[in-house]
Amino acid sequence: QVQLVESGGGLVQAGGSLRLSCAASGRTFSTYVVGWFRRAPGKEREFVSAVTRSGGSTYYADSVKGRFTISRDNAKDIVYLQMNSLKPEDTAVYYCAASGTVQALSESRVDYWGQGTQVTVSS
Repeated sequence: QVQLVESGGGLVQAGGSLRLSCAASGRTFSTYVVGWFRRAPGKEREFVSAVTRSGGSTYYADSVKGRFTISRDNAKDIVYLQMNSLKPEDTAVYYCAASGTVQALSESRVDYWGQGTQVTVSS
């Protein structure tokens, strides 16, 4: 069993930065691919980014590529999402998720979800 708790959301002006954290409990965290999804008001949930078990490979949605960076620290059981050059269209609830493979994660076949953290970007 893995529990995921997100933090770091908030209100920021366009062009600003935020760093989201996903803290995990459970001794098997390092065996999971971990990623971030977001759901904007009135829109479907969408995949944002993922990182493999070792942290050696990362994946991004085209909409955030070059602006967001995902990383993980398995010693601390934490995954980060550094978000730079934020835009109003990045406004959403951001969810941390864990799954067995990158493909499963990208297809929303998720084993564990966090509760979400709100990110609001003002213009």
